[in-house]
Amino acid sequence: MAADMSLVRPETLRFQVENVLRQAIIDGRFAPGERLIERELCASLGVSRTSIREALRKLEAEKLVTIVANKGPMVASLSAKEAADLFALRGLLEGFIAREFSQSASAEELAEFAAAVAQLHAAVVAQDHAGYLLAEKALYHFMLARCDNQLLKESLNGLHLRLNLLPPNLQIPAGRLAESLQEIESLYQAIAARDGEGAEKAARWHMTNARQAVLQSSGK
Repeated sequence: MAADMSLVRPETLRFQVENVLRQAIIDGRFAPGERLIERELCASLGVSRTSIREALRKLEAEKLVTIVANKGPMVASLSAKEAADLFALRGLLEGFIAREFSQSASAEELAEFAAAVAQLHAAVVAQDHAGYLLAEKALYHFMLARCDNQLLKESLNGLHLRLNLLPPNLQIPAGRLAESLQEIESLYQAIAARDGEGAEKAARWHMTNARQAVLQSSGK
């Protein structure tokens, strides 16, 4: 890896290192609270300490990494309160996106959305909890990608990134998958009917219930 990266321009190399570390955090290869030891990261990626530090500063700005006194960089953790606040904000923003999508989606995009909902249904039938979470994330990213408001997209992408830090005990419990599916099916029905108000309400309701599930899982 070091030989290949040495031929890349510094700014491109920095982006590559950022992306590798960000994806490792998102995938859970670096767990919340885990120390990120620069020496080990340099060795595993074959890059300089400067590149690692620049990437960590970027991830700190995204609130995926935190710098702890006497310990150095660590993967950030997400408390139940922080997660609940993020879901509340997601509800407001994604409600707007759902309204806009219901008015602008093409027939092909509606068909793709319906196929994504079908994947969620299949995951519920198979009791595939992990598969459901991935399919739900993909569905919201599909809708977000078609939003024409760049500032809104940047804000929501940041929220989505931070919610990847949600610990397993605060994620959607297996017992709520069927209820979650019903909420998303209501969202799809409103979008398919070009009902902007209904789509916005359905998206907000889904996030309200996700927020409540987080608080219940935390015992609050």
